[in-house]
Amino acid sequence: MKKCNFCGEEYDSEELLAALNGPNVYICRGCVAAASKIFSGDLENAKAEDCEKKLLTPKELKDVLDQFVIGQDRAKKVFSVGVYNHYKRIFKQDIDDNDTEISKSNILLIGPTGSGKTLMAQTLARVLDVPIAICDATSLTEAGYVGEDVENILTRLLQAADGDLEKCKQGIVFIDEVDKISRMSENRSITRDVSGEGVQQALLKIIEGSVVNIPPKGGRKHPNQEFIQIDTTNILFVCGGAFDGLEEIIKRRVGKNILGFNQEKRVKSKEGELLNFMEPDDLIHYGLIPELIGRLHISAVLQNLDKDDMVRILTEPKNAIVKQYEKLFAIDGVKLSFEKEALEAIAELAIKRKTGARGLRTIMEELMTDIMFELPDFKGYEIVITLDVVKGGEKPLFVKQNKKSA
Repeated sequence: MKKCNFCGEEYDSEELLAALNGPNVYICRGCVAAASKIFSGDLENAKAEDCEKKLLTPKELKDVLDQFVIGQDRAKKVFSVGVYNHYKRIFKQDIDDNDTEISKSNILLIGPTGSGKTLMAQTLARVLDVPIAICDATSLTEAGYVGEDVENILTRLLQAADGDLEKCKQGIVFIDEVDKISRMSENRSITRDVSGEGVQQALLKIIEGSVVNIPPKGGRKHPNQEFIQIDTTNILFVCGGAFDGLEEIIKRRVGKNILGFNQEKRVKSKEGELLNFMEPDDLIHYGLIPELIGRLHISAVLQNLDKDDMVRILTEPKNAIVKQYEKLFAIDGVKLSFEKEALEAIAELAIKRKTGARGLRTIMEELMTDIMFELPDFKGYEIVITLDVVKGGEKPLFVKQNKKSA
């Protein structure tokens, strides 16, 4: 495989690449065409072609997600199709000359904490080379109140795009903890709910697509300051939340629809997959306003991670936690290895704490701190983490390596 040094795309050896001066320096046909348009003054089309080249198919997007996110196959498939259709709508809508316009479809990710919602958005944004702004909905308030204005989300996106307004208009906004801005009851409040229903209403026009005035450096709007106008029509909004308690709402609705004998047993059998039976009315009962739900057209449910998933998260992804520690130890000339039982014990501990995959790093830090404190003294050794190290706080095994240390 040869790599274009300009766009980073990899090509088979039979693909046409132009070799430039220097060792292993190549440029692909697409970059040559884009450069030609830039020099001829056709900068807009050069940018469009560059973006189109990076558009991956849903299968390719899911393959990328599989390298970083363990499990959640259905959610990854739904998310990949949604992202693919969104960017296909931006870059290739004009291929057919008819007057049909493709509307934007935003995405709602529902799943427990640490199940991979934020990681999925971050991974695809990095692969597609588009700016991403990740914000916490709990810090947002209605305009004019103490807190952060909703428009500041777009300021973060513009900063992530390094001030490039055109790039910003094709970015991704991930709004986390969206379940925390649910209103307190299903009925509209007679008093101001500035951090709940008020935020949901403020999000409506931004998510659907409109021209928004934002202060360049964020903060409050002032009458005399200059504003930047951002059209959010082509910005993909992804909302994520744990929605703790939503299963009970679904359970009450599903339970009523079950007739005949053994109904209690049938409901229990579905408890682990209750979120798969979610309907928009359940989100309204939870506290989201119907107008916001109507703008989040695609929903994907992420399941709780089991022990096998946790062990795979520790070892399989490209940036797996175990691989990171192995690299940290290798820098000091020490080899690190884990027994299978030790990894399973770490996974069980994370499940017990109910913090999802995020809890794995916390457990690993607690486990490895004392070892890493003396790590430089064990150059040339192999350190083996056993089950007793995880469960009983015993010292790990130190095995002298045969080869001489450098």
